[in-house]
Amino acid sequence: MKTIKLNVMVALLWGVVMHAQEKATFLVQPYLQDANPTEMTIMWETSLGEESMVEYGTSPKLGKRARGIAYDINFNESRVHEVKITGLKRFTEYYYKVKTGKLVSNIYQFKTPPFASDNESFHLLAMSDMQKDHQNPDKFSEIVNKGVLPFLKSEYGNEVPDDLAMVLIPGDLVENGAKYEQWQNDFFDPAQRLFSEVPVYPVLGNHERNSSYYFKYFSLPKNGTPAYAEHWWYKDYGNTRIIGLNSNEGYRDSREQFTWLNSLLEETATNEEIDFVFAQLHHPHKSELWIPGEEETSGKVVKMLEAFTTKTGKPSLHFFGHTHGYSRGQSKDHKHLWINVATAGGAIDNWGEFEGRDYDEFSVTQDEYGFVMVEVDGNKNNPKFTIKRISRGNEHVFRENEKTDEITIYANAHKPETPLVVSPKDEIAFTGGLLMAQAFNSSFDNAYHAASHWQISKTKDFGILVLDSWKQSENWYYLENRQKEDDLTDEPTGRLQPNTDYFWRVRYRDQHLNWSDWSQIQTFKTKN
Repeated sequence: MKTIKLNVMVALLWGVVMHAQEKATFLVQPYLQDANPTEMTIMWETSLGEESMVEYGTSPKLGKRARGIAYDINFNESRVHEVKITGLKRFTEYYYKVKTGKLVSNIYQFKTPPFASDNESFHLLAMSDMQKDHQNPDKFSEIVNKGVLPFLKSEYGNEVPDDLAMVLIPGDLVENGAKYEQWQNDFFDPAQRLFSEVPVYPVLGNHERNSSYYFKYFSLPKNGTPAYAEHWWYKDYGNTRIIGLNSNEGYRDSREQFTWLNSLLEETATNEEIDFVFAQLHHPHKSELWIPGEEETSGKVVKMLEAFTTKTGKPSLHFFGHTHGYSRGQSKDHKHLWINVATAGGAIDNWGEFEGRDYDEFSVTQDEYGFVMVEVDGNKNNPKFTIKRISRGNEHVFRENEKTDEITIYANAHKPETPLVVSPKDEIAFTGGLLMAQAFNSSFDNAYHAASHWQISKTKDFGILVLDSWKQSENWYYLENRQKEDDLTDEPTGRLQPNTDYFWRVRYRDQHLNWSDWSQIQTFKTKN
């Protein structure tokens, strides 16, 4: 009996010794969160260990320290560490490393944001739907390490924190957010080189499943509705306000979310430091590649942003995903862009694979992998932003970081000249005719004819429309440009009622989403 007890004690002591000798390892390398001009939050995960320390400074010598907290994430010994560094200088580059016991990371860099009053320019990255496709399991790693990082180096040529301010991800970060190991293996590991030096700001997609892991891994701004912390939030960077929203079931219809958004937009309208508003949410209002993925309540967000932009003159956009391909569209009556930034890993929704529709709003839709770069110009007198789609192609056509789409939007309006109508001005056959106007003109450098809007009405106030046609200069749908060779200066009327008086007009739009005034109203009468 004494021998048995002795063996048990020896085994217990041996277990204690072995546990004490066990070395902590990084499960998730350091990554950046919630940047402010004078603050930065740094997070990482270790296999064990409570110490949460960051050493930092304006040179690789570091010299300063900050401590934070460690907390459980999966009911075992692993710990997520979170350290907020305060008292930093705005728009300044810092070096840092993290420490948990004897475990020390490499030295990384980050750059604090500017104040809006600094009028600094910067770049944003938007990509989504990087959940693992088991047919192409390394695609997200390719997007980051062969796509984003080489593109930054070739396009801008500086260190990563100098070339990129933040990463936006409108949902579906992993295949199943309730599976702990996917966060490490499928999301953080492939993007470690990027997230260690650029703050990442996601919103929830349906694949996150509202998992507690999402909320433990991210420290997003706590400025949404208090009872819904990190479900919706906003972040200002320079002259741009980023709004994160939750379009998932159980939240998409939330009165609290829309009340909060309405209040935020009202404040933004009077905020003279904000020139642009970018929102991100997961589900599309309309989708040319995958109609079943559309969500009606996303349209409510679009309408709120459209109304805000038209009221304030501040251009806006919404980034989304869910449909696995790229789309760029624009609202008809508002300076508002629609940008689907997928896919950064999820299986492509190929043309013809699902039910689709050619919507008037979209100028470009592509079934491909890729990401979107946003270049924000902080020039106080003429701020603008440029959207660039960088493509990695698909299974049929490979593209090595090719720019396949681009659009620039200015905060200041510069209307094209009012179009001059040509014909008809008297009579046409009731079976139909052709509306014609003179060529596009604008005093703004390099502006070109990007859209036309034609209307025919039975009343002079255009209250009863019989034609309301809006067409873009390009319409890339199902691998072809359906607007090829259309110069937008004429439009068929279609069949009309005989012996009837009609009124018609037209307006032109440039590629920066500026509409001209409506043309002079003309009349014609149909004859038998």
